[in-house]
Amino acid sequence: MSLNTNATGFFGHPRGLSTLFFTEMWERFSYYGMRAILILFMTTPAINGGLGFDVAAAGAVYGLYTALVYLACLPGGWIADRFIGQRRATLIGGIVIMCGHIALAVPTLGTFYVGLALLVIGTGFLKPNISTMVGQLYSSDDHRRDSGYSLYYMGINIGAFLAPLVCGWLGQSAGFRETLHRYGLDPGMAWHFGFGAAAVGMAAGLIHYVRGAHHLGDAGQPPPPQSDGVARNQLLKGLASLAALAGLIAGLVALGFIELSATGLGDAFGVILLVITVAFFTWLFTMAEWTDDERRRLLLILVLFVGATIFWSLYEQGGSTLNLFAERSTDKHLLGYEFPASWLQSLNPIYIICGLAPGFAWLWIKLGSREPSSPAKFAIGMLFMALGWGVMIGAAARAEQGMLVSPLWLAVMYLLHAIGEMCLSPVGLSAMSKLAPVRVAGLTMGVWFLASSIGSYLGGRVAGLYDTFSLVKIFSTLTLIAIVSTVIMALLVRPLRRFLSAPRSP
Repeated sequence: MSLNTNATGFFGHPRGLSTLFFTEMWERFSYYGMRAILILFMTTPAINGGLGFDVAAAGAVYGLYTALVYLACLPGGWIADRFIGQRRATLIGGIVIMCGHIALAVPTLGTFYVGLALLVIGTGFLKPNISTMVGQLYSSDDHRRDSGYSLYYMGINIGAFLAPLVCGWLGQSAGFRETLHRYGLDPGMAWHFGFGAAAVGMAAGLIHYVRGAHHLGDAGQPPPPQSDGVARNQLLKGLASLAALAGLIAGLVALGFIELSATGLGDAFGVILLVITVAFFTWLFTMAEWTDDERRRLLLILVLFVGATIFWSLYEQGGSTLNLFAERSTDKHLLGYEFPASWLQSLNPIYIICGLAPGFAWLWIKLGSREPSSPAKFAIGMLFMALGWGVMIGAAARAEQGMLVSPLWLAVMYLLHAIGEMCLSPVGLSAMSKLAPVRVAGLTMGVWFLASSIGSYLGGRVAGLYDTFSLVKIFSTLTLIAIVSTVIMALLVRPLRRFLSAPRSP
């Protein structure tokens, strides 16, 4: 079945966008539901149903998990490009994700780590490939592409809005714990009901995906069979390298060079992540078959990658540092009701759903030829990130005086960050789909999620400093990083525009 890119069955967009919209909405419900309570579950004492980790260990596990979730998008995108196609990879990923949440719903430490591992594998298959299929619904010159990604991004945020409300209430609310006690169940099991709700969300996404697959046309179909066996040999070498890396880490642990702890393994992973990033971009740029035009586009991908990495390292504090701030330093009473700290994570997506996503989708189309370039949009996004962290410096100063601060501080910060996110995240997804050479489309989308991987890792490690450094110092440092990044990105806008518009070599 061929793909009709002129179809307008979903708000003026191809009907297949609806299938991907709702599938991703439920997948993000499962991810953000689990993320909303993850670090709180780890730092809660065992007597209350948590794992009893200290903040440093919890931050390391959080950073390691969220980094691996996005790092797995690189092999997930590559396998789809070479072997099974984006459509099948998305289905496999959704099934594995659902199994991961089911494992988290079982209250043992072993199943906790098994669940995290399954979530990493499943997200690696699903996340880059479903995003790639969105771009494949449009022809290369279709002006609706950025708008389509903005609508798709609204689906992500609907899931992200609902997830903390549902999973956070099940995991943290006193009312649900009293209900469990009334039925003779341990109230500490409430956390695992929250994780179980995430599994139900992913199951709903799978049902919608299977039922709506016929609307996707040719998008995400498997690539033609390869007779030379090169890709298969590369896959085997990759698996062998992964096994060798695991063996090396085990050996270093046995010899005492790496501490067998969450923080020790987190430190080792940081070094590995740096090596992987440098090696990947070295390989990408030294491939002999790139044309001059493709190399220019790859350079822009690298610049956007660095900008996105910095942005996500600041943004990902929402599930870690800011989650702890909401739990420990924020007044959570509203109209006489004490709400769970995780509910504050629904603020960012509700801003996007209620105006920012449709507003930006309309804005980019309205501007037409005057639309800012991708680097310019990144600079604007980083500016709003800096403003958001600047607001939190005042909140931190009050919290350090022993006060419970108003949730309005977080509400304003999340609004500013949401504006920045809309200038960067859907735009980055669209830019990657446009800039990517066709033969590595899924892999290039994986590059986008590699930026999220590094940012998530750094975000988790910063959270580990929560009990070590003053909040004012942490928030001031993050603000300064955002300001410097804004200035650098703004200065690069014109040089990059001239470089990309340079005439091609004959």
